[in-house]
Amino acid sequence: MNPDFMREALELARQGRALASPNPMVGAVVVRDGAAVGRGFHTYAGLEHAEIIALKEAGEAARGASLYVSLEPCSHEGRTPPCVDAIIRAGISIVIAPVKDPNPLVAGEGFRKLREAGIAVEIASEFAREAEHLNQAFFHFMRAGRPLVTLKAAITLDGKISAPDDNRGWITSERARAHVQQLRHDHDAIMTGIGTVLADDCLLTDRSGLPRCRPLLRIVMDSQLRLPLDSQMVRNAGGDVLVVTTSAAAAERRKALEARGIQVLVMDGPGGRANLEHVVDWLAKQKYLSLMIEAGSKLNWTALESGCVDRIFFYYAPKILGGLEALPLAGGIGRRRRADAIRLHGLTIHQIPPDEFAVEGYLDVHRDH
Repeated sequence: MNPDFMREALELARQGRALASPNPMVGAVVVRDGAAVGRGFHTYAGLEHAEIIALKEAGEAARGASLYVSLEPCSHEGRTPPCVDAIIRAGISIVIAPVKDPNPLVAGEGFRKLREAGIAVEIASEFAREAEHLNQAFFHFMRAGRPLVTLKAAITLDGKISAPDDNRGWITSERARAHVQQLRHDHDAIMTGIGTVLADDCLLTDRSGLPRCRPLLRIVMDSQLRLPLDSQMVRNAGGDVLVVTTSAAAAERRKALEARGIQVLVMDGPGGRANLEHVVDWLAKQKYLSLMIEAGSKLNWTALESGCVDRIFFYYAPKILGGLEALPLAGGIGRRRRADAIRLHGLTIHQIPPDEFAVEGYLDVHRDH
């Protein structure tokens, strides 16, 4: 195995960001006599998988060649025929891949079929972690049956997300906010609470400028349907806004929003609030692989306490607000004892020069589905 070609396959896969979902991002390189003769990456709209594109580009040069691919080739009939069949027909001699496909319809079956056909299979395990992280939302969805939920927040060093009197301006810098747009781009859906919409009149759009296969689904948790009809969210809606409410909300408000192209779902939850867990279940049924929550103190705590959150991404600014009135990252009742604190693991620090940073981490326990 030449590690440079595996790195190239992974880089090709990354070109499928926001273009492959609900499929995984996959890159493939066909190598003959030490040179790449075919390359490909997957986009959902393009139908053809990375391996097929690379094999077509290689043509007859694929016979006896090596195939580097960032994920186990599929072995089942989906929207397209199995990739393993095309690999076998092309006469590839060896397939090098870092990880098995977590999809139960594949899960090692692709490797087995290749070996049965006399094609050598090499597992590039040193790239396994990188390959899985690249498709972490897909891996999570296949294993847990639900989208990967990320709680994002911009906070001061003392854990505050808003000031009590004047909340104009931003906590973090323009550079940090550009990083957030990249994070939004990597998600299928984004959620906030009605309080945030009323306070900020936010759009919640993907402003990275990069192409997407399907629009970023914007979700507002709004128990009483207070979303203003003249808000930016409503005026900008194009089949990409979902409002989640309760049966207590006025029917005429629902009709008014639906008349403007807003999808409204009634999902009653505890305390007269819209049910966050049901939203996550609904997203799973619609094959949304990932959800990012950008909300206020109350919804942040609801998300954490419910066990819906899998990952956090907190952006820290070199500022201190202090006081008891400035809102903390997560409000609510909180945990009353240190021993009951929500714990995280796998922390990564992302430096944002000159003085900011983001903390990425994973929650130890979340609810069973």
